[in-house]
Amino acid sequence: MADDGLASHRRDPIKSSVGNVAANRRRQQAITVGKERREALVRTKRLCRVGISGDSDVPVDGDMMVDEEQSILETQTSSAVEELKSTVIYQGKGAMQKRVSALRDLRRLLSRSEFPPIEAALKAGAVSVLVQCLSFGSPDEQLLEAAWCLTNIAAGKPEETKALLPALPLLIAHLGEKSSPPVAEQCAWALGNVAGEGEELRNILLSQGALPPLARMMVPNKGSTVRTAAWALSNLIKGPDPKAASELIQIDGVLDAILRHLRKGDEELATEVAWVVVYLSALSDTATSILVKSDLLQLLVERLATSNSLQLLIPVLRSLGNLGAGASHATCILVVGHEMTDNFIAALVKCLGSEHRVLKKEAAWVLSNIAAGSIEHKKLIYSSEAVPLLLRLLSTAPFDIRKEVAYALGNLCVVSSEGGGKPALILEHLVSLVGRGCLPGFIDLVRSADTEAAKLGLQFMELVLRGMPNGEGPKLVEREDGIDAMERFQFHENEDLRNMANGLVDTYFGEEYGLDE
Repeated sequence: MADDGLASHRRDPIKSSVGNVAANRRRQQAITVGKERREALVRTKRLCRVGISGDSDVPVDGDMMVDEEQSILETQTSSAVEELKSTVIYQGKGAMQKRVSALRDLRRLLSRSEFPPIEAALKAGAVSVLVQCLSFGSPDEQLLEAAWCLTNIAAGKPEETKALLPALPLLIAHLGEKSSPPVAEQCAWALGNVAGEGEELRNILLSQGALPPLARMMVPNKGSTVRTAAWALSNLIKGPDPKAASELIQIDGVLDAILRHLRKGDEELATEVAWVVVYLSALSDTATSILVKSDLLQLLVERLATSNSLQLLIPVLRSLGNLGAGASHATCILVVGHEMTDNFIAALVKCLGSEHRVLKKEAAWVLSNIAAGSIEHKKLIYSSEAVPLLLRLLSTAPFDIRKEVAYALGNLCVVSSEGGGKPALILEHLVSLVGRGCLPGFIDLVRSADTEAAKLGLQFMELVLRGMPNGEGPKLVEREDGIDAMERFQFHENEDLRNMANGLVDTYFGEEYGLDE
């Protein structure tokens, strides 16, 4: 349903989320997806405690450090940076071993706590000396330790992450094929943390050429290296500018790698690759057009139907919703009557009935996008087992889920018209859904403080008032205290909502209302 503003009380009713409206909503979802990622227990920035090789010699402090312990750690960190500086200057016997040992000591300090002493390291001048340790020709052990230190510094606060700017060119350079896989992977991890900080740093990384080498790292079948590269890429292309996503999908081997990893990769790898697909499909029409012509949908539906991993199911659902957000894409990928389409709907029904709040919300969002498509897609969902679950969720679920459910149910009742005029009602669907008790749920949305939800509720009330047979609409709305819900907008600060609500009251509950009785 559209989020378009309305100039007068003679407003357009509920509109299907097709075309540009669906694309805009898809992009808005992508920009705010960090919240969902945290709900999926996937952090945008990641502290590295266990080395790329899987070993760790760092005792992890699981409990909160007291101030005295933190102060000691900061003092030790400052001393470790000073020691590293002296080993960089030293050119005598055993210089390399001394330097690696000093790097290792600093890395251990930066890996010990949930809140590592990054500020102390930066004040002591850690970045400049770590950049020196990344110079080409250095032994792999030194490069690995230096990149590891930078990775954990980049996992800090925004201003701490920005302190890595001098290190970015060398971190990117070490992604190349001449670097050993462990070094390249650790540098990718550091860059992923930097990209996760925000648009400004993402743009700097893109301008310095980080995208192509990270993309090449995702192509082979190299376990953790591919996972790390995919995670870093998902941070790097997350927008809001679609340019990086459009460039990524056109790099040789990337599409094949995405399909291969989703088909054969373990769930951890598939999760990271699915997040890449989320941003490709959310931000770039170019990428979406390429993706829908591949086997991607089939692979995503198979993962959705067979996996029980919450971390994987969330990006899979989000990707499917993005791909279906638009009439042309939905028609292309969801062919009514095909087994895959039936499997897709069945998997969404499974998620709607899940105990996980996030899965319910994502599944409802995907269904709202499909329901915004063709009349065939609306009929497909209407006749499925999804509708009873949607109706129950509209009255019982938490607010954010109810809002997504309302989009899905509302979109089942209208077909967009040519030229952007009033959409046609699907009367059978509207009468059935109202008869099954959905109207109170929409009126509850009208009473909410969320303006988008309130508008959604008003749009559905307009359908009921205009479309129910035998003039029953006004009586149904009045019976559920809908007039009272609308009158709260009589002097509302939001002009769209004020005009919409006042227009409905004037049109359907004016002076002549009830006289025929």
